[in-house]
Amino acid sequence: MIKLTVLHNEYESFNEKKAGFSILIELQEERLKILFDTSMKNDIVINAKNKIIDLSNIDYVVLSHGHYDHTDGLKYLKLSDIKHIVAHPGCFKKKFVKYKGKEVYIGIPFYLEYLQRESDVIQSIKPYWISEKVVFLGKIPRKNSFEGQESLGYLENHEIDWILDDSALAIKNCNGLIIISGCSHSGICNIIEYAKEVCNENNIEVVIGGFHLFDKKRVFHTIDYLQSQNIKKLYAMHCLSDFAFAEMEKAGAMRIHTLEEFYF
Repeated sequence: MIKLTVLHNEYESFNEKKAGFSILIELQEERLKILFDTSMKNDIVINAKNKIIDLSNIDYVVLSHGHYDHTDGLKYLKLSDIKHIVAHPGCFKKKFVKYKGKEVYIGIPFYLEYLQRESDVIQSIKPYWISEKVVFLGKIPRKNSFEGQESLGYLENHEIDWILDDSALAIKNCNGLIIISGCSHSGICNIIEYAKEVCNENNIEVVIGGFHLFDKKRVFHTIDYLQSQNIKKLYAMHCLSDFAFAEMEKAGAMRIHTLEEFYF
C-alpha cells in the first residue's frame, strides 16, 4: 500500500504569500518514508503536529527544485533525522529575482556544504532509484515546444535561471505509475513522458502536484495531452491560475487540500 499525505498546499486560488507544497509518501511494504518537498516556513511541522504525523526518521527528503516555496521548510526539520536528501545538483545554486528594483533571494535556505555535514546528500542529474519502485527522475528532457521554455530570475553569476533542476518522482504501482511533481517548470507533459520512459511503463494511475500553468495557450495544450494519456486520477495542486484550475477541473482534475490522505 502507498499512502500520500498532503502536508501543505496553498489555498483554492494561487496566493504567492501562502504558497507552498509538500507531500509525505509512505510505502508500507518497503517500510519507506519519503518527504517530497518541504513547503516554506514551518507549515508542514505545524500541520504534521495537528494530524499527529511523525516527521522524524525520514528516509529520504526529495527536493523537486531549489525555490524557497519548496525548500524553506528544511529550516524547521531536524536534519540529522533525515537519512538522505535527493535533488538535482542545480537545486543548491543560489537563485534571485528582481523585485521593486531590489535583489531578492528565492533559493534553498542552506549552503550545500552545511546540508552535507548534517545528512547524506545525493545529487543526481540522471534518474536515481530510491528503491525498486521509486525513482527520482533527475534532469527532465524538454521536448514539447509549448512548455518548459520559461525562465525565472537569475543565478549568482547573473546567468538566466531556466530552472533546469526542476524534477519529479515516479512510483511503479500495480495499476500504473504514480507521478508526483513539485512545480513542473520543466513541463508536466515532459515529466510524464520521461517517467514513462524511465520506468518502461505507459499506464498512469495518478498524476499529482504542481503544474505551473498561467499561460492560457499552454493550459489547453496541456489538457489535450493529459486527456490523451487515460490518466485514472489527476490532482491539480500548486501553482495554477484560477483559469487553469477551472479548465483542469472541466477535464476531470480534482483539487486537493492540506492534510488530505490518499491510498493506492
